[in-house]
Amino acid sequence: MKKKFYNARFYRNDTATEMIVENGKISQIGTNLPKCEEEIDLGGKLVLPPYVDPHLHLDYVYTLSELGQEGAGSGTLFEAIELWPKFKETLTVESVKRLAMKGIKDEVSQGVQHIRTHIDVTDPKFTALKAMLEMKEELKDIVDIQIVSFPQQGMYTYKGGVDLVEEALKMGADIVGGIPHYEPAREFGEKSVHDIVKLALKYDKMIDVHCDETDDTHSRFVELLNALVLMEDYGSRTTASHTCSFGSADDSYAYRMLDLFQKSKMNFISCPTENAYLQGRQDTYPKRRGLTRVKEFIEYGINVAFAQDSINDPWYPMGNGNMMNILDNGIHLAQIMSPEEIMSDFDLITYNGARCLNIHDNYGLETGKPANFIVLNESSVYEAIRKRVDVLASVRNGDFLFRCREPEYEISLNL
Repeated sequence: MKKKFYNARFYRNDTATEMIVENGKISQIGTNLPKCEEEIDLGGKLVLPPYVDPHLHLDYVYTLSELGQEGAGSGTLFEAIELWPKFKETLTVESVKRLAMKGIKDEVSQGVQHIRTHIDVTDPKFTALKAMLEMKEELKDIVDIQIVSFPQQGMYTYKGGVDLVEEALKMGADIVGGIPHYEPAREFGEKSVHDIVKLALKYDKMIDVHCDETDDTHSRFVELLNALVLMEDYGSRTTASHTCSFGSADDSYAYRMLDLFQKSKMNFISCPTENAYLQGRQDTYPKRRGLTRVKEFIEYGINVAFAQDSINDPWYPMGNGNMMNILDNGIHLAQIMSPEEIMSDFDLITYNGARCLNIHDNYGLETGKPANFIVLNESSVYEAIRKRVDVLASVRNGDFLFRCREPEYEISLNL
């Protein structure tokens, strides 16, 4: 059955007002389209492709509240990593799935349909990985989940970590992860980056590395990662997450690297809320805010996306899966709110994230692509971002995952 969604405003398309969906795909988009058996009025609201959260830890979500902890007293990244093994001992497949489902509901109920999750595999039992592999299959009609084989305690800091990362890939993880700045010395951090690229090539997997999530400007593992994937022509399948130290790097180094990032076509992910909270802890003033060079990446045409990262875990006590909140924080911290920038800021939580996930060929509001989209409670990009509006509906393969009414007042403000 054909469906027509009409009276809509489409992101990146100023002329179209209607979309026809057939067999779960967009068959036409434009104006004055033919009548269909079912016609759905979108009330003049803004339509976007679904939100993408390209970096989340679903095995950590809600562990802070669940286990009655208050988190890292210092609020630092490294203290949280030291605390995590105590949390990990209590996990079961059932408990991971129960808490992960809460996080997934948070995100899907607010317009996310694509999640990349880093799952800690420095666990010989692979408890969290087994849980997430099950959930990926069970929820595939609602949300697409990519799984990163992530050694939270390090490939070498944790004995046998590199072997566990490889075993997780054999079990079904989609992406090779790493955390070179957490290894016990620079030599081992560099060795882990070489291992990551070798494993990706061996198993034909994507790469997503927690890279230089530190204020230390001497942490430059992103340079090595970029060089290796540039030489292997693997940059478009590679993502460097966080790269906080690059935001503190001197300009001479940074602009040299920007040229190399352009050549490799490597992707970047910034986590505005979490890294603003974690970074700069040893600074007095001026105090760094933890973002990589998002504005410069955009200006250089280097793909960069925003992500939630954490929801109520030892690293970050807040978070609720609302990508509009992530966008709002990110565009403030990165200072990307000129009139021209605002018109494309939504790319940071939609199209750019899809490119990080390498799903961009099957994503977006174009004919022939899956009819996956969200409807925001505003009619223009500017007003939607300014007001941080909610998602009124999420559609997947042409069917509503949910739809709600605009807020109604029992007693309205009379001014």
